[in-house]
Amino acid sequence: MTSTPDYIDDFAEFITASPSSYHAAAEVARRLDTAGFDRVSETEEWSGAPGRRYLVRDGAVVAWVQPDGAGPTTPFRILGAHTDSPGFKLKPKPTIGAHGWLQAGVEVYGGPLLNSWLDRELELAGRLTTIDGTEHLVRTGPFCRIPQLAIHLDRDANTGLTLDRQRHLTPVFGLGETSQADLVGHLAGLAGLAGEEVAGYDILTADTAHPARFGLGCELFAAGRMDNLSSVHAGLVALIGAPAPAGQILVLAAFDHEELGSETRTGASGPLLDDILTRIGAGLGASVSDRLRAYAGSWCVSADAGHSVHPNYPEKHDPANMVVAGGGPLLKINATQRYATDAAGAALWARICVQAGVEYQEFVSNNTVPCGSTIGPLTATRLGIRTVDVGIPLLSMHSARELCHVSDPVALSAAIGAFFASER
Repeated sequence: MTSTPDYIDDFAEFITASPSSYHAAAEVARRLDTAGFDRVSETEEWSGAPGRRYLVRDGAVVAWVQPDGAGPTTPFRILGAHTDSPGFKLKPKPTIGAHGWLQAGVEVYGGPLLNSWLDRELELAGRLTTIDGTEHLVRTGPFCRIPQLAIHLDRDANTGLTLDRQRHLTPVFGLGETSQADLVGHLAGLAGLAGEEVAGYDILTADTAHPARFGLGCELFAAGRMDNLSSVHAGLVALIGAPAPAGQILVLAAFDHEELGSETRTGASGPLLDDILTRIGAGLGASVSDRLRAYAGSWCVSADAGHSVHPNYPEKHDPANMVVAGGGPLLKINATQRYATDAAGAALWARICVQAGVEYQEFVSNNTVPCGSTIGPLTATRLGIRTVDVGIPLLSMHSARELCHVSDPVALSAAIGAFFASER
């Protein structure tokens, strides 16, 4: 197992390099290139020979290791995660303003904890597309801020803050007249383009504060976007470090748009994973029947962050299953199948955690608090592959800056490594 300081330092670098899902996919690709994986294109034929390969589709990336001896019915070991995080997305005609302030027109992306985004230096990051379809990644560094109304002007702010999503969440980025400013032109210039060359864009906000260890013994870790870069990074480290598999094909599937419901061409409800598994099978000579047999012997671990017990709000958690930061990764369970874990999945997770030498904790929601969901049930429903939901415990999930214990991401990656090594 990688030492905790080294792992957390690398995790921090990964988060810093990934202010948007598009940057996260590019950073995963960069690391896979360094590790000797070959990038493939969807428009080309793929070799059926053994190898280590990956594909990037927009803000999603899927990587796999196909061993010697793989055949038409060889099962898959899939680690599923997602690259996107809640925040704000740039609207069309984004250069707006009022009373001398220049502002960026944004709309809410996913379910951010809105008040956590106030009074922070934010950057804009994502992709620009020119009219010929060429894509350019761009990020501004610290650029804008959503200012909160001063307490002198809102004496009830500490007892009942209400934020109007249209009026109160518009970042400022400068002073002047909107007729003299061009936000898209500024982004284009950072990418070496002229503003008029930009035909489309997917630009989101990200907190610019650096990840940090702190607290007694520096055992706490705070950063943006740990939901769900914690799982993408853990799966990537495990896949790169996995020994050559014998009886299964290893897969890392990092989808986009989970925070929106996953119903896109790069989301877990879309065709991406099925397309890739089908093409891998075709390269091995698999018939439809062979592919279904391979799926029947396969497993998917859906890794997404969960909730640590909150010391100030313990009543929000199940009293018999209060998971704690530093207690190990979570096995996520829900009676209504908002998580895909069942008895067989629980047994698998128990086995691989024993193999990895890590403790784990069972997470279930308080009956009065609605349970969130993740990509696990979507993958199980779409492909029929047995799936178990896991993740690390966080405080302040969906905040601009989330919190975990330094040992939990390390343990999650070790467990995923054991999952990739396990043959049953």
